Amino acid sequence: MSILGRFLAAALVLMLTACGAGEPAPVVTASRTPVPEATVEATTESGRATPGARASGSLPPVVRHGPRDTEKVALTFDADMTDAMKARLSNGTVSSYANLRLLALLETRRIPATFFVTGQWAEQYPDVTRRIAGNPRFEIANHSYEHAAFTGDCYNLPRLAPGEMTGDVDKTFTTLHPYGGRQTRYFRFPGLCHDRAALRALAPLGVTVVDGDVVSGDPFARGAGPVIDAVLSQVKPGSIVIMHITEANARYTDDALPAILAGLRRRGLEPVTLSELLA
Repeated sequence: MSILGRFLAAALVLMLTACGAGEPAPVVTASRTPVPEATVEATTESGRATPGARASGSLPPVVRHGPRDTEKVALTFDADMTDAMKARLSNGTVSSYANLRLLALLETRRIPATFFVTGQWAEQYPDVTRRIAGNPRFEIANHSYEHAAFTGDCYNLPRLAPGEMTGDVDKTFTTLHPYGGRQTRYFRFPGLCHDRAALRALAPLGVTVVDGDVVSGDPFARGAGPVIDAVLSQVKPGSIVIMHITEANARYTDDALPAILAGLRRRGLEPVTLSELLA
């Protein structure tokens, strides 16, 4: 594995360990996440999927990137919130999991973006959620209610019981609905961990599952440089970039964003919302 690859893997493990507490989880590769072949073929080979569409076997579509015959990319920002994170806010260990400078940069530069919001994050930051919902260039997607794992062996995140999966995601849609704005049926699993059972549990909700093909490594990066390098070394036409708006867990995303945007411009790549990328 390259130095960059080791950095990205370690950063992802650190982020999820901090969210879920516990001892550090072993470093694993992206191939650990099982995805049904029929779902992959139905959605990612073409790079196109319609929210609420169904692949064979009635499982939700799973998308890792958009069409490669485009000059567009989607910038997505996860808004994680767990019980452990709420405790850190309460006891003053951290001051904020909402990166307002990042949000202001996106607003000032008129950059479209998709925010994967957990229900608990919206409840913790209702004013920020309303601010996101009120921007016509932003759209909101579902990132579960409490950022718990939908499979075993998912970076030491606490695990949802199989019977709780559907309700967890549905509760998040219910929590987000009053905020209005451009709400979608896109869903991203915590840790990107999912299997057939997890996908089957979400089938009644009409979601499209969105992973991503560019992991920024912004959680716990020690500077903006590694985040910039990680994105620009991986990004391609049609890419879905995973970043975070959780300030205390991703301190340099706002510092990295201007250089990332400049790098995309040099390559002729235009940031768009997921809905536009996958339309």
